[in-house]
Amino acid sequence: MAKYDVAVIGSGPGGYVAAIRCAQLGLKTAIIERYSTLGGTCLNVGCIPSKALLDSSEHYHQAKEQFETHGIKLEKLAVDMPQMIKRKGEVVKQTTDGIDFLMKKNKIDVLHGHGSFKSATQIEIAKEDGSKEEIEASKVIIATGSKPATLPFIKIDKKRIITSTEALELKKVPSKMVVIGGGVIGLELGSVYARLGCEVTIVEYMDSIIPTMDRSMGKELGRSMKKMGVKLLTSHKVKEVTGTSRSVTVKADDKKGKEVVLKADYCLVAVGRRPYTDNLGLENAGVKVNDRGRIEVDEHLESSTKGIFAIGDVIKGAMLAHKAEEEGILVAEYMAGQKPHINYLLIPGVVYTWPEVASVGYTEEQLKENKTPYKVGSFPFKASGRARASMDTDGVVKVLAHEETDEILGVHMCGPRAADMIAEAVVAMEFRASAEDISRMSHAHPTFTEALKEAALAATDNRALHI
Repeated sequence: MAKYDVAVIGSGPGGYVAAIRCAQLGLKTAIIERYSTLGGTCLNVGCIPSKALLDSSEHYHQAKEQFETHGIKLEKLAVDMPQMIKRKGEVVKQTTDGIDFLMKKNKIDVLHGHGSFKSATQIEIAKEDGSKEEIEASKVIIATGSKPATLPFIKIDKKRIITSTEALELKKVPSKMVVIGGGVIGLELGSVYARLGCEVTIVEYMDSIIPTMDRSMGKELGRSMKKMGVKLLTSHKVKEVTGTSRSVTVKADDKKGKEVVLKADYCLVAVGRRPYTDNLGLENAGVKVNDRGRIEVDEHLESSTKGIFAIGDVIKGAMLAHKAEEEGILVAEYMAGQKPHINYLLIPGVVYTWPEVASVGYTEEQLKENKTPYKVGSFPFKASGRARASMDTDGVVKVLAHEETDEILGVHMCGPRAADMIAEAVVAMEFRASAEDISRMSHAHPTFTEALKEAALAATDNRALHI
């Protein structure tokens, strides 16, 4: 039986990064992956392929809606969906091949098959050919990620009633699609097909899309998506979804109880994700899970069983790839005797629609609830010269600062390249910068990031220069 210092179950961003850091710290490491390719949900059927389709669909949308204004004339513009899906697949392969390379580079043993605990230190790996292998590890990191969630009365048939996984493989642009869920996944994939000409309706139970983010961001993104032709039904409770071989029917009630019936080619169920802790033999290792299937961990991400850790989507907190990566690094360094730390408040969240939405720190709603004295500064992209040059004028940057100390408490953006711009806010907040600090930094002109400087100026005695 092979013996390791550390075994990592799951090769998504959290798992493979944890394995690399363990190897860098001199620990003999194995990574166990049940599927044939490494990378987990994120690289195979999540973050990477969805971004590939988001970019492809945005290129088409710009060609159709904006190129003529730019002085570019096209004839017979059309969507080649099979080619779009093929390119997406190539991007995924390049990325997963890169993980294979990193495993070899760091001398990490890759073991394919379904890993489950026989004891706290012994793991059985069931392979596709029916054979089994056992390994022993002094410490184990559980990084098995999550699976799409559904509602009790919805049966996912993967043909007409689909999840994000199937939505990434459609070979033809549907004429109509209903998306259940106005969160990140539903909005991103809904925007992909809306840009390509599909009539998209998004049904959200809460009274705002992206309800976990700052409320003003949902309003900004909603305006932009409506311009694209997306129909948003907020405060609607889905009660029935039925499908045939050719279509699907969704029934929902609005907040007054009035029924709405929607017919479409597909229904994308995007109501969130659930931790994937099934069939791991956790009971054999004494690892406790809560009533939501999440593994209970302490401040060092160690489970109820000493030596067994859990990271990413299987524990509490936002289900974000970069959160899982930071947790993987923390666990590896803690195992090696170091004292790492994660500030969970400063892990940014992003919605990769166009315009993008990005957020870090407290929302305005949270500050009100906490009775924290604060001030607000905002700047619209329609006042940005760079945004006008690129025809990306939808959205706004919002800075929340403490009313008395001026320390930045939260930054929220809806606009072009917000996913990249938010990093400046994270750096500033890690160093506990004030709004005035950002307002006095020189930002290159013309750039989208000038909007952050202007919002910071607006938060400091309303000193914005260009509005």
